[in-house]
Amino acid sequence: MKRKMYAALIALSVLTACSHNGSISSTDFKVNEESSAVEWKGSAPTHFHRGAFKVSGTLQTNGKGKITGGDFTIPIASISNFDLTNPAEREALLTHLKSPDFFNMAIHPDASFHITKVEPYSAASSSANTMITGDFKMIGQTHSIQIPVVVKTAKGKMSAEGSFKLDRLQWGMNSYNDPGAELYILPDVDITLKLSFTSSDL
Repeated sequence: MKRKMYAALIALSVLTACSHNGSISSTDFKVNEESSAVEWKGSAPTHFHRGAFKVSGTLQTNGKGKITGGDFTIPIASISNFDLTNPAEREALLTHLKSPDFFNMAIHPDASFHITKVEPYSAASSSANTMITGDFKMIGQTHSIQIPVVVKTAKGKMSAEGSFKLDRLQWGMNSYNDPGAELYILPDVDITLKLSFTSSDL
């Protein structure tokens, strides 16, 4: 009986050791908020405006650089504009974008993104190496989107950059959607991600 128990303990120890040796520990990467941005470009038939949002959040990886998940928050109050040089005009635009006509910031102060799938990606027309799928929440509505990105990793650091179009109408941002009106804003907004991360182990 003692020999059987001893053999069982040895087998358990070997299995445990193999399990630990074959496992891949996860690593979190935190957004470098000062060097990261979600840039936007909204267009009308005759003109456009460009700007950015700040972003915070965390990526999870499997310890070998493969992204396994992540959650991000975009504070609407952080919206900025790049193209208007007149401070009064810039402030008027940003105030309007925060209003119920657009982001309705008083009721929905944040947008968010939750990663649901990460896959390798390649296309002749793109330099992206990763396709990220996730749930994007804005103005109280959540819809799945796909984002092709270039993911680069270095020791303790990671970056993700990519561009895609976001149909504002899908989230109920319906103002200025009449092509025959004096001001008509195109449904698609150009989004450019410029994200950098640092490992939580550093």
